[in-house]
Amino acid sequence: MSGRFITLEGGEGVGKSTQIRALAAALTKRGVDVVTTREPGGSPGAEAIRTLLMTGSDDRWDARSEALLFAAARADHVARTIRPALARGAWVLCDRFVDSSRAYQGAGGGLTDADILTLHRIGSEGLLPDRSFLLTVGTDEAARRLSVRDAAGADRMGSKSADYQARLSARFAAIAAAEPDRWRVVAAEGAADAVTSAILAELEPWL
Repeated sequence: MSGRFITLEGGEGVGKSTQIRALAAALTKRGVDVVTTREPGGSPGAEAIRTLLMTGSDDRWDARSEALLFAAARADHVARTIRPALARGAWVLCDRFVDSSRAYQGAGGGLTDADILTLHRIGSEGLLPDRSFLLTVGTDEAARRLSVRDAAGADRMGSKSADYQARLSARFAAIAAAEPDRWRVVAAEGAADAVTSAILAELEPWL
């Protein structure tokens, strides 16, 4: 079986981490070699940068600084974790990738898509997923989930304003609509197992 690179994307509170775990379990039962990872992070160097990015005050970094840090973390992640796993035939399931930078530092921070993709081309040789899933939930449900998460302490990204979160959602939707061959949009407000089944159905032709 050839390696596949699958990413889950979306705004805050859509359930990406839950779905990554469920998908990994389901694919492993089918005999697939699965690697689960995340951004920022996924390799020792990238995890060190994650600490810089995800802690501190909301204004710790401006959008350009964030974009450079994310690109550096991603370059290490791709070189040390993602490409080696794909080369041995594993399926890589990643919680966020470059499309999150396109949304967060693009629509959320004002950088152009060309700026972010140029950094990605330099740092990660332009690697893109085989399939990206955009998980969506309504504004009220996202706010409810974030309020639960906030009780445990929100990170810098989760603590951004409602207006910022709305711009993120719109940008993710626009990115997915512009690249329909790569993207699948999955409504994620229902039961977690139903969402997992919907994602697996889209991956079935590769299994």
